[in-house]
Amino acid sequence: MYSAGMFTNPYATEVLRTKKDELVDGIRNPDQLLNWLIEHGIFTPEKKMVLSYYRTRTAKNSRVLDILVSQGERACRLFFYPCLKQIEPQLYNSMRSYVSNVNERIGDARRQLIGYLLEKDKGWVQKGKDPHQEKKDSPRQVLAKPEKLTQIKRKVKQDSAAVKSQDNSFNSLSIFDSVAKGNLSYLEKILKENDINAVNSEDETLLHIAAAHGHTEIIDYLIGRGAKLEVKDKKGRTPLHRAAERGHGEAVKMLLQSGANMYTLDQEGKSPLHLAHQNHHTHVLKSILKEEARRHKNQHNFLHMAALRDDSELVQAILKNGALKDAKDERGQTALGYAVSRGFEKTVQVLLEAGANIDSSIIDVAFNSNSQSLFKLLLDYSKGMSPATMVSALFKAIQKDLHGIVAALIDKGTDKNALDEAQYTPLLVACEMGKTESAKVLIEKGASLKDKTPNSSSALHLAVQAGASSIAKMLLSKGLDANIAGQGDQTPLHVAALHNKGELVDLLIDVGAKIDSVTKELLTPLHVASYKGHVEVAQKLLRRKANVNVKDKQAKTALHLAAEAGNLAMVELLLNYNADSNATDKEKKTPLHLAAMGGHLNTVKVLLAKKSRFGAKDMDGCTSMHYATINGNVEILQALLAAGKNKNIDDKNIWRKTPLHLAAEHGHSDLIHFFLSNGSAINALDNNKDTPLHCACRASHFNCVSALVSWSEGGKANLQATNSLKKTPLQVAESSPTESQAQIVTLLKKKMLLIR
Repeated sequence: MYSAGMFTNPYATEVLRTKKDELVDGIRNPDQLLNWLIEHGIFTPEKKMVLSYYRTRTAKNSRVLDILVSQGERACRLFFYPCLKQIEPQLYNSMRSYVSNVNERIGDARRQLIGYLLEKDKGWVQKGKDPHQEKKDSPRQVLAKPEKLTQIKRKVKQDSAAVKSQDNSFNSLSIFDSVAKGNLSYLEKILKENDINAVNSEDETLLHIAAAHGHTEIIDYLIGRGAKLEVKDKKGRTPLHRAAERGHGEAVKMLLQSGANMYTLDQEGKSPLHLAHQNHHTHVLKSILKEEARRHKNQHNFLHMAALRDDSELVQAILKNGALKDAKDERGQTALGYAVSRGFEKTVQVLLEAGANIDSSIIDVAFNSNSQSLFKLLLDYSKGMSPATMVSALFKAIQKDLHGIVAALIDKGTDKNALDEAQYTPLLVACEMGKTESAKVLIEKGASLKDKTPNSSSALHLAVQAGASSIAKMLLSKGLDANIAGQGDQTPLHVAALHNKGELVDLLIDVGAKIDSVTKELLTPLHVASYKGHVEVAQKLLRRKANVNVKDKQAKTALHLAAEAGNLAMVELLLNYNADSNATDKEKKTPLHLAAMGGHLNTVKVLLAKKSRFGAKDMDGCTSMHYATINGNVEILQALLAAGKNKNIDDKNIWRKTPLHLAAEHGHSDLIHFFLSNGSAINALDNNKDTPLHCACRASHFNCVSALVSWSEGGKANLQATNSLKKTPLQVAESSPTESQAQIVTLLKKKMLLIR
């Protein structure tokens, strides 16, 4: 049984990299997918704001995938399951099919990607191949543990014992002595059928003895008679081990040509090749390597195995004797790839000195090892590395904040201002990801500070967004303007307010950031903090003398935004700093209007306590009470009526509708009783001379009609009232096409005594 650890499936990160183009093109719902990524804790909510700047679907998808890869294996796994499965099931199934094909190709179904990537998708577990059904001479057998004696071997022992008991079959020489002395003619005379695989006290067969002594004629004779090639002695060695150890080159060739397994390991984990090398039998080593090249092209070979064992001397010997330094196995891995993945620097150096190729996959493996010294070693031999590979390595080094590698790559001539697929420079990536040490190296090495992202964010904007105060300080110390404009004329101070970065608010203001700078929408940092509910940031801005009553393009103040969001703590803070509670926006709405519209009871109460005008009307003539009525919010209505001592019960908007009209129109039958109990005029007329009863009939709200015609305390609903079209409530009800028409008509006729 071979070690599964050496032949694992592609991990989620590798699947994402390999299939990136397909994923970028296949994700059709990036916004929905992004919401899932945020919901499952893979991305922070702030990422949504950043990614919203990408105008095309493919650009957004590409950036999402790049960030996922930078976050590592677990994030990529969670991206595939559950997020991709839920949002893009067809694409998910395509990825799953790809992984299944890889599993079949590498023959290691025990480590399905289900165990690493699709962790909970239990419906897709496929049965793997029997790991014991390996092909003969499979290179993977070199990883197998020494096996116990099989039943066949025990039978051989029994046969051997039977042979030994027949002393009359042996004359002056025993059968084993005859083989050791190379006496073929004597062996032919005394060898019986059941002697061919007999074993001695050391579990050696006749073929072991012949191989150890290099008697090729006897080897040929024994194999012709059916001698087994893979029987192991007490040390776990086969006849091929014995021939290789002793340097019997012709015997080795004969055994190999007969099909002996060159990869079998003895109890010390050594193959025949190891023993040949250990005993300096170069000619044997060459023979084995030649046969390997013939039999096992494009398979896991001795060079790969030696690299995995960190046996640099054997690696060197194998290379000197003709092995291909860049040969790939079934997984597409080279010996250098294996050595790099294990961090075996000495073996890596031997392979590099032999001219092993450094490609992008090797770079990826080096980064996964997190060894800066190893990567620098690769750089020392990087003459053949393409500029594109060097740039790719630079971005990967930044993502892991391997600043030593960043410096080494730049010193090797890598373009420090190159652009990645998202059109970010290395410095922009470092700032966005908050990689302080890498950013420091890039700044010191002269990376451009003027470059911006496609959405016009500068390095300073990105550093502030990441909360990387150290990077921000470095950028500012190098002369970057604290008021540099980004998308929509946002300054870094706007970004600090948006992302709740209080420490950076102070830093930016201290170096000259304009506290009341405005965006194209005339939003100040205080507007942004108020809208987002970032009380601490707002407090810092107000203490630094931010203008609390500045209006944006819609003439809204910070208090408008806080009231609209129902953020009580923010409303109280702004009022304490003398925010105008009666300021009006373009629609002449006050913060009280917005709080009532949003149903924010506590905010309404705080504003009323600060002398907000409960009767203030907007451009439609609506008071806060009109909006509370539309929403059916009785608690807010109670607070507003209490503030106005019920004097505002019949306030009319520009259509001369009272709150009672609106309650009837919107079907709030519970409010009908509330308003009438508080003195509302039951027969008030609007612009069309409609009473509340007309409105209820037109909207077909049976419960409202019932509440109005049943009211008997004080004035009663006028059933005969006619509107500007000379229609009574009954006539309005009869013209209504709704399902409740019949009920309303019947009720009105009964009240008018037209029917019983």
